[in-house]
Amino acid sequence: MKQINRYIDSVLNSQDTILEEVLISIKENGMRSMSVSPSTGKLLSMFVSISGAKNVLEVGALGGYSGICLARGFGSDGHLTSLELEEDFARLAQNNLTKAGFGDQVSYMTGPALENLEQLVHDNKKFDFFFIDADKGNYENYLNYCIKLAENGALIICDNVLANGSVVNESIKPKRYTEFMKTYNKTVANHPKLQSTLVPIGDGLTISQVKKV
Repeated sequence: MKQINRYIDSVLNSQDTILEEVLISIKENGMRSMSVSPSTGKLLSMFVSISGAKNVLEVGALGGYSGICLARGFGSDGHLTSLELEEDFARLAQNNLTKAGFGDQVSYMTGPALENLEQLVHDNKKFDFFFIDADKGNYENYLNYCIKLAENGALIICDNVLANGSVVNESIKPKRYTEFMKTYNKTVANHPKLQSTLVPIGDGLTISQVKKV
């Protein structure tokens, strides 16, 4: 899988100075390198653009890499709400999105994501696109909140659902979240309010659409 992803990144992703600077800033600030892959970032931009989403919710900001990719999809007339546990991470992400030209189109809510999601539900907020890339043990909880916050037909995309291939290959050393991902993948596959598929790019993405009623 890693070899295939290296091939995809080398052929389909040209040099991107802005995103490379984000990765440098993450390293300089002593943060773990957990950003989405270049091919995953490009796919996020395309999905936002193709779906016409203008109100995006992100769970897990890190240094702003995925946030920039999401914002590139909605251009000059969309808005990104990003939930991030760490205030330092949110500040770095805000700075990087400002450098990328999206500073006025993003807002950050810091602290535990579940508390902020509950607040968004209380405030009757609605979104047409979701990206989840945070603590894996809470993926199902995040999913349930996203469904509550979703417009009809909204997309919910989750990263790392293959857990480095360990969800299917027992010879690969399991991640600490491998079992969480196995359960999550089954949940979205059988959820009555979703139609879902899994794309084996990066570390795996589930693409779920909230069924229209």
